[in-house]
Amino acid sequence: MTTELSNLPPSAIYVRDYVDGDAALQLLATVDAAPWQSDLRRRVQHYGYRYDYTARRVTRDSYLGPLPGWLQDLADRLLAEEIFPSRPDQVIVNEYLPGQGIAPHIDCEPCFGDVVASLSLGSCCMMNFAHVRSGEKLAHYLEPAGLLVLKAESRFDWTHGIPARKSDKIGGAVAKRGRRVSLTFRTVISTA
Repeated sequence: MTTELSNLPPSAIYVRDYVDGDAALQLLATVDAAPWQSDLRRRVQHYGYRYDYTARRVTRDSYLGPLPGWLQDLADRLLAEEIFPSRPDQVIVNEYLPGQGIAPHIDCEPCFGDVVASLSLGSCCMMNFAHVRSGEKLAHYLEPAGLLVLKAESRFDWTHGIPARKSDKIGGAVAKRGRRVSLTFRTVISTA
């Protein structure tokens, strides 16, 4: 089920078809039934804790309550499959429309634990990685229902980002982007 690919940073794991097609559609429907926030250039939803993008931290006051059942089920699975050493308690849902991306970054180190896992729903897109010291660059195509796991070196020594464009070039072919939604699971380790 788990495949390590050479175009991923060391210790990153990519699992194709982490959820089946029906489950992916149900997850999208559940996400779309919840309210969106437009704090950023893209729409987002926060569960467990709200991350403060301006201060780049999680505060005690940002606790929103336990994960809802549909996310708790996925968090339990991530724990049972030993993807996380402890149950993730924070999820951010990001919506990316064609032409939207996210700047290269490393998820807040003092805020979140050693593992970050992101489930892609909807459209595919290319994710770029860059090593913070050597500048080495890699790219990986994220498919619908695929799970990207960043841990160890890939979590702390590489940035990850999505270029803001309407299509990606894959093996010489152009792949147009549609709407993509990501569910990113993390464990809060520090609150201010």
